[in-house]
Amino acid sequence: MAVKERVRVGGRSARIQSAVHDAVRRLSAETDRDELTVPQIAAEAGVTPSTIYRRWGDLAALLADVAVERLRPIADPEDTGAVTSDLRAFIEQFMEEMSSPVGRALVRDVFSPPGETYPVQCGGFTREHLTTIVSRAKARGEAAFDIDEVIDHVVAPIIYHILYGDRELTLDYCHALLDRVQSMPAETARPASRSLSPGARSRDPLAPQ
Repeated sequence: MAVKERVRVGGRSARIQSAVHDAVRRLSAETDRDELTVPQIAAEAGVTPSTIYRRWGDLAALLADVAVERLRPIADPEDTGAVTSDLRAFIEQFMEEMSSPVGRALVRDVFSPPGETYPVQCGGFTREHLTTIVSRAKARGEAAFDIDEVIDHVVAPIIYHILYGDRELTLDYCHALLDRVQSMPAETARPASRSLSPGARSRDPLAPQ
């Protein structure tokens, strides 16, 4: 469920959103996630339950909104001086943060409500970071990578295994994914997607379409 009321920047709406988000974070540190309720969060934030229902619709959407804010990057990806090491450093950090207990909980919150609002927002963060790395590569005169290839063959498998918990993620596994992408011949990469219409393209877990 998408956020029912778009929160305006600044003013009372921003203060209410901040108070509710802070309440969720405090209570999540003290209370089992399954025991959280909207009335409990409302009391902690100093608002009425109806305020939360009106803005977020339900508890799942509120938790997803909080998760998106916590996953929002606060800095550009590390600049190591070369595109290959930039990408490797980014993927290593992405895997380590997302596969941590906190990261896993946030990812599951993002995907919990029906609809695409919250996953697409998180996908936008990932794509923006990859775009920054590509822009740096071009500025240095280096050959850039295909962002969609990295999302399809590196980011998507990582998120899949986090959501389903079917394997332990390691740096060696992420390096193998990267090596596979980097060894793909350019003329054979994404052969089908180039001819598909935007509406017919497959959707990966984190990337906006």
